[in-house]
Amino acid sequence: MYRKLRFGVVSLIRLSFILVISAATLGLVQAQTGSTGGSSGDHLRAPENAQPAAPSGIRANESQESEKVKGYTLTPEQREKAIAHSRAGYRLYFIGLAYSLALFYFLMRLQWPVKFARWAEGKGQRRRFLQVVIFAPMFLITLQVMTLPVDYYGEHLEKVFGLSVQSFGSWMLDWLKGLGIGLVIGTVLVWILFGVIRRSPRRWWFYFWLATIPIVVFLLFLQPYVIEPLFFKFTPLKSTQPELTDRLEQVVDQAGLDIPESRMFEMNASTKLKTLNAYVSGIGSSKRVVVWDTTITKMTRDEIAFVFGHEAGHYVLNHIPKVITLMLLVVLVLFYVGYRLVNGAIPRWQHWSGISGISEWGSLTILLFFLTILSFVASPIVNGISRHYEHQADIYGLEVTHGIVAAPAQNAARAFQILGEVDLADPSPSEFIKLWLYSHPPVADRVDFALHYDPWDKGESPEFVKGK
Repeated sequence: MYRKLRFGVVSLIRLSFILVISAATLGLVQAQTGSTGGSSGDHLRAPENAQPAAPSGIRANESQESEKVKGYTLTPEQREKAIAHSRAGYRLYFIGLAYSLALFYFLMRLQWPVKFARWAEGKGQRRRFLQVVIFAPMFLITLQVMTLPVDYYGEHLEKVFGLSVQSFGSWMLDWLKGLGIGLVIGTVLVWILFGVIRRSPRRWWFYFWLATIPIVVFLLFLQPYVIEPLFFKFTPLKSTQPELTDRLEQVVDQAGLDIPESRMFEMNASTKLKTLNAYVSGIGSSKRVVVWDTTITKMTRDEIAFVFGHEAGHYVLNHIPKVITLMLLVVLVLFYVGYRLVNGAIPRWQHWSGISGISEWGSLTILLFFLTILSFVASPIVNGISRHYEHQADIYGLEVTHGIVAAPAQNAARAFQILGEVDLADPSPSEFIKLWLYSHPPVADRVDFALHYDPWDKGESPEFVKGK
């Protein structure tokens, strides 16, 4: 859970203004295009008692018959650890939220944003772009540095629970890379935001929302080419796992996707993680298949095919444009409500915050304060949409691998069992936690569904992959 909340392009730049938009768009899209997901959206992970890798690097298929899954089960020790892990994750999430709000409040109390703005205006004089180039990095770096302890505590928990092998130096380098990405994107967005505010004080929330749409699409396109390679190494899958490539090509053909083997890659996740994953990222000509090396050493080709089939479902079922559209509509509402709240708060808070108008650089703090609260309030909607599409992708993965892998139901159930064991997924999350934090259905529900979904045996038509 911690890595999904902390790691990745979105979380690394969350202290820039793009996070206001991408928390509901890029974050969800990344979760859907990057993983079959865990209880709250984590990547697939390898169980601690997983069998050694076969000589080919793929777990031996011969062991499958002795691994029949009848439901999601944990040993008493696993259950105890899973509950501890889940509760630690829940606490970290809510503590992080409260810490962020408190940080915004005390920054306003200390009038740091106002002081940053005055310094930027003094150095930049009347040149607005020079002012934002000074103000935005100062503001964003301050936020990122002051939340560094929370970020690192999340990484510490990953190590405590055996989910990370990344050294502090490597983690810190990734943090700095993420900071650099955030500064570039955040500075551009702050510049656009305040340019729109000064030209249309009453409609900025709508015009800025329109401006973010091409930015979101561009970042999705750019991610596999520019951003992902900053954190991991990618090698053509055909050169390392030709048989697995052939198996995934079968799924690609069955799904009707246009992803040639030249766009299938192996990622060296094992240098930092113990987790497993296989995913599709990018859009249009940047679309590619990525399989983590940890997945290759711990899962069978059939299991990897199901994981990939799930990801292929997001593309075939047009989840990406649907999610972007729905989340942008949610963000539009958040922007409007945020606009009303900020306009009401500035006159009341001026005497202690030093901020007297929305067009002042320092008002970004008030805007982020309210949008953080609104994003939290909107979480049940965002996660509800995500869970719906994740369930559809599970169905698609089962259907598209039917006839390609042996016993697709057992194959999918085994993948989810591995996910639950290693992710230490909460065996019985409360309805509140599920509503607020779970971007994917609980693992137990996914195992149960995989075992019982069999339209072919009942003489029924599959929901998505017709004619199978």
